Amino acid sequence: MGLEIWFTVLVLAVGVERLAELVVSKRNAAWSFERGGVETGQGHFPFMVVLHTGLLVGALVEVWVRRPDPPAVLVWTMLGLVVASQALRWWCITTLGPRWNTRVIVVPGLAPVTDGPYRLFSHPNYVAVVAEGVALPLVGGAWVTGVVFTVVNAGLLVVRIRVENRALAGLAA
Repeated sequence: MGLEIWFTVLVLAVGVERLAELVVSKRNAAWSFERGGVETGQGHFPFMVVLHTGLLVGALVEVWVRRPDPPAVLVWTMLGLVVASQALRWWCITTLGPRWNTRVIVVPGLAPVTDGPYRLFSHPNYVAVVAEGVALPLVGGAWVTGVVFTVVNAGLLVVRIRVENRALAGLAA
């Protein structure tokens, strides 16, 4: 099989993983709302959904249209980074437990989480997002998608992290 086929399988697998995240997120959001959770930052959320969907679609389109031939060392290195970013993302999800979701919902009275990757830095999930946003397209040689996603995502993360920091500032220490 050619790179295009293998890359399509990888992107579809990441897409299925995203759907699994949405199922977990919906369940966890309900848990938070049942406990008086307050959502903030709804305005940027639709843009985030479009951007992350665009990463997957854009990478596939670029690989099938341009038919790049990336060096094997790049393919394997970036694939390793994609796997590592998925591991970090799920470490974040399991560490936050029912408090994790794709929105910014804070349950009043709960202390901030400082275990797992959160003991190392404040926003580890976004490290995973940035790494994957670069690495996933590069597995297939879709450097244009990687660059566009990275630049646009940087602006989105500025907004998102500010919203999260403001929401989390009200939690008990």
